[in-house]
Amino acid sequence: MSDELTAGQRFFEQLKQTADDGAEFWYARALSKVLGYAEFRNFLPVIEKAKQACQNSNHEVNDHLVEVHEMVKIGSGAGRKMSSFALSRYACYLVVQNADPSKPIIAAAQTYFAVQTRRQELQDNEQFGQLQEDEKRLFLRNELKKHNKQLVDAAANAGVEGNIDFAIFQNHGYKGLYGGLDARGIHKRKGLKKSHKILDHMGSTELAANLFRATQTEEKLKRDNVQGKRQANETHHEVGLTVRQTIESLGGTMPENLPVPDDSVNQLERKQAKIASKKGKG
Repeated sequence: MSDELTAGQRFFEQLKQTADDGAEFWYARALSKVLGYAEFRNFLPVIEKAKQACQNSNHEVNDHLVEVHEMVKIGSGAGRKMSSFALSRYACYLVVQNADPSKPIIAAAQTYFAVQTRRQELQDNEQFGQLQEDEKRLFLRNELKKHNKQLVDAAANAGVEGNIDFAIFQNHGYKGLYGGLDARGIHKRKGLKKSHKILDHMGSTELAANLFRATQTEEKLKRDNVQGKRQANETHHEVGLTVRQTIESLGGTMPENLPVPDDSVNQLERKQAKIASKKGKG
C-alpha cells in the first residue's frame, strides 16, 4: 500500500473489533465520533443510506450491518450499553461514502476504506501488495477507464454536454488535484508529448489519486443532484482539491511531482500480450 494510506490504515485499524469467530467489525457509535458526528442521532441517516446502498448492490444487509449494544463511556469513566450497529468493512465503506463530505476526515476515511474494500474483494490481502508496479498500473488504469465512462454519464446528467464542455469539466478536476494545472499544464510539467494520454503515463500512486477523484466526483454529482455546467465544474474542482489536501495532510508527494514511468500503459499491455502469446505457444 502507498505511503499516503499508511497513516489512515493505522488510524482506522485501531477502531477495529474482532468477534469470537475471528470476524472483524467496527462499532457505529465509535466510528461516528471519529467521523465528526457529535450526536449519534445525526449519524443514523447515514446508516440508513448505507443499508439502502447495500441492498442496491445485492448484498444481504444483515451480513454487514447488525444491530447491537455498544458500551459507551459516560461521566466519571463509567460505561453504559447503548444501541448501535456492528459494521463490516464493506459497511464502513458504504457509511463513509454517504457521510457528510464537508467534514475533513471523511476524505481520508473514503480513501482508506475504498482501497481496503478492493483488497478484500480480491479475497487475499497479500495479493494486491505483491503485485508488481506494472500490474498495479494496468489494474488502476482499467478501473479509471470504467469509472471515467461513468463520470461522463454523471456529468452529462448534470448538464455537461459535448466534447468541449467535458474537456473544461475535466480540467476543473485536474486543476483541483494538480494545484492549478490543467491537462496542458500537466503535459508540460511531466514532459509529455501532445499525443500522449496523461493517464497512460502515470505511476500507480498517481493513478490511484485520479481514480479517487473520478469516483468521488461521480458520487457527489449524483448524491447532491448537481445541475448546470458551472456547478458541475465547481464540484469536480472541489473534489480534486479535497483529494490534494488529503495527500498533503498525510505527507504524500503532490501528483505533479510524481515521476513519469519509462513505459506507457499501452507499452505494458503489448509486453503482456507478447508474454501471453509465448506461453500459449509453449
